[in-house]
Amino acid sequence: MIEHMLDEQKSVLQVRPSGPLREEDFEILARKIDPFIERSGGLRGLLIETADFPGWSDTAAALRHIRFVRNHHRKINKVAIVTDSPMGKVADRLADHFVAAEIRQFPYGERDAALQWLEQT
Repeated sequence: MIEHMLDEQKSVLQVRPSGPLREEDFEILARKIDPFIERSGGLRGLLIETADFPGWSDTAAALRHIRFVRNHHRKINKVAIVTDSPMGKVADRLADHFVAAEIRQFPYGERDAALQWLEQT
């Protein structure tokens, strides 16, 4: 499951996985943010906050995650990954080659610093 909150004033989406990622989590996120992206042209930032990467519930969920990133990465200016998980560093380096957004990792617990970075132009 992915808890999420869209701050339309700041144009920042905050997500917090709370268990293995499911295919429907990405469908719910898309239904939430796509109308905003359509109206505004994109998101200033995406904050992903998780102590540990929870993985995916199944292969379909992993594939849906990849499609979600592919369909949205050009519409997000910055991504802040707030985690101490080793997957955060891997995701940061791997995504740097495939994602248009500027990506930066922050230690878990540094949510406020990550939000401040996302809000800078």
